[in-house]
Amino acid sequence: MSDMQRPLVSLLMPICNVEKYLEQCLASACAQTLRDLEIICINDGSTDGSLAIIQSFAARDERIRIIDKPNSGYGDSMNRGLETARGRYVAILESDDFLDPEALEYMVERCERERLDLLKCNFYLYWSNPGAEQLNRHNLYFSAVSPEMELMGVHRAVDVPEIFWAKASIWSVMYRRAFLEENNVRFLPTPGASFQDTSFSFKAFACAERVAYSCRAFLHYRQDNEKSSVNNPGKVFCVCDEHDEISRFLNEDRADLKPELDAIRAKMKFYNYRWNLYRLAPELRGEFLERFSREMREEVEAGNVSVVEGDAARYAFNQGEFDEIHLIAYDPDFYSVKFACENTSKLGTMMQYAKSGGPSYVARVIKDKVSGR
Repeated sequence: MSDMQRPLVSLLMPICNVEKYLEQCLASACAQTLRDLEIICINDGSTDGSLAIIQSFAARDERIRIIDKPNSGYGDSMNRGLETARGRYVAILESDDFLDPEALEYMVERCERERLDLLKCNFYLYWSNPGAEQLNRHNLYFSAVSPEMELMGVHRAVDVPEIFWAKASIWSVMYRRAFLEENNVRFLPTPGASFQDTSFSFKAFACAERVAYSCRAFLHYRQDNEKSSVNNPGKVFCVCDEHDEISRFLNEDRADLKPELDAIRAKMKFYNYRWNLYRLAPELRGEFLERFSREMREEVEAGNVSVVEGDAARYAFNQGEFDEIHLIAYDPDFYSVKFACENTSKLGTMMQYAKSGGPSYVARVIKDKVSGR
């Protein structure tokens, strides 16, 4: 196929049992002001009316291409979409989200003008049925990209690693397709897994030579249709699988990047594991903390955890993070109690320490408070 016949953008839509929101999503894709695109719908074994909705839209818009396959999970679906894509650029639209009309036109114009491998934008948190906690607002601007990051212009992400700590939000990014193929950037195809944007995003930004950011937001990321894994014992360690894949990638595929990225990888793992610990149901935290402790101990003993203050701490750890990692690594029982007491009263905190570890734990927490730790 000649370049004249290729679409400018391939928009990938992974779909599995989302009939409630799919029409809004597909309508937003078809209404893009950028007309030169293909919309690749990957139906991952839906058992509701999703396939019929896709077929109805495809009958009215020849740009829609359908991949209909048995259920095999998000990662495999996305890899099938990447293999099928013909566009110069690739974007992702998950099937319960939707885009503003000018989204792809803006992003591809920036990518073309600045010869980018990646462009990352901000997005909105969207609630279909906002409750009191959203103060009756259903669209909240989410700043994954700061104005300072936008002002950096075109650069290597490895040189300014703030993006590695930001929310992956792979669906607020446009990718140059040849760049993804040249670097074999693909998803980890683990059936039934979660957080498969983690390793994909790391690989993409690790390899990219020309990255830029925009504080503009176009995508509406739905918050009240998530199939939460908070209470699912089978998904406790999915984030660990993603970090295993990141380590494999640096050890096997891009060993040349390992010296630059190992400290960044370790810091990213710490942030992601700590976030996962917070989100898990209380009865699942103990098992995960055991693995968290073991892996942090391995990182410390491999020399990947060092203290650096000031601007250089972007690449390593500040003193507070260093102390927390050592507590997780070498005294997870005390860390568990400290974690459980974060939002309790002073009296409740002391009672919890006394109950869990007796006078020695109480003495430790008092010592920490006196020393400012």
